[in-house]
Amino acid sequence: MPELDALDRRLIVATQGGLPRVPRPYDVIGAGLGIAGDEVIARLRHMLDTGVIRRIGAVPNHYAIGYTANGMSVWDVADERIDELGATVGALAFVTHCYRRPRRLPDWPYNLFAMVHSQNRGEVTARVAEIATLLGDACRGHDILYSTAILKKTGLRIAG
Repeated sequence: MPELDALDRRLIVATQGGLPRVPRPYDVIGAGLGIAGDEVIARLRHMLDTGVIRRIGAVPNHYAIGYTANGMSVWDVADERIDELGATVGALAFVTHCYRRPRRLPDWPYNLFAMVHSQNRGEVTARVAEIATLLGDACRGHDILYSTAILKKTGLRIAG
């Protein structure tokens, strides 16, 4: 892992809480650091390319934008096909994240998780039915776990 210089560290601290909601957020961040917005972008790109940071992305509050039925669909699929099936499910426009998790037998047979957000549970159920149809015989069982609260939605933070 490459060493961070002082400016990269300050840039991470300046962006880890989110980007300003303005038309040119990198210019605003750069102004606070004494550099141009283009340099902010170049430094962030370099940190992504070298693995210092994993991603830059929006973290919406689904409840605030009207998606109050948030269902984590859990699936029991063959381990030898999970990469293929996970990629297929994860590519669906209505799946916000999809990942593999270990089974906890005998009580928890599920190894593929896919989050579906909607405005009501009926829509989530319909979307999960679409996934079930897509998985076909590869699916040995599934369930939907509905969110009841917003949990932590931040990554690792470093001190300024």
